[in-house]
Amino acid sequence: MNETMVCVVGNVATQPVYRESPTGPTARFRLAVTARYLDREKNAWTDGHTSFFTVWTRRTLATNVAASVAVGDPLVVQGRLKVRTEQRDGQGWLSADLDAAAIGHDLSRGTSAFRRSARPDTQTGAPPQPEPSWETEPETAAAGRPEEAEQAGNAARPQLEPAGAT
Repeated sequence: MNETMVCVVGNVATQPVYRESPTGPTARFRLAVTARYLDREKNAWTDGHTSFFTVWTRRTLATNVAASVAVGDPLVVQGRLKVRTEQRDGQGWLSADLDAAAIGHDLSRGTSAFRRSARPDTQTGAPPQPEPSWETEPETAAAGRPEEAEQAGNAARPQLEPAGAT
């Protein structure tokens, strides 16, 4: 299915609304996007038309948006554009929604401090697994006997002799 993916740069216009639902957390907020152009007659930057998008987030992105985004923050939002038309009180309404895939602060207009969010423990009650050895080692290393693994590993490796200079 072809979907319209867009990248929009703007400012947060409303406080994010966070909700827990049976399908997982969601958050939404409005993003104001104003075109700016250089007016050559006045030799100054001028604001153009402002467009508003409702940004929808789900799961981990929703949780992180609720903790990180505030009104006025400059953001870069990437996601699927969905334009809806509907009738309300006899009038036609048009709205543009973004189903966000990624959101970040616009670092051309300020700084941001990234903090990795804690991942939920997916293994309940299972002991942590040891870090695998990416070198080729004999069977005894996998069995958890490091002394024997080292001896077997040394025996299995070819002995290198120092090269002599002549």
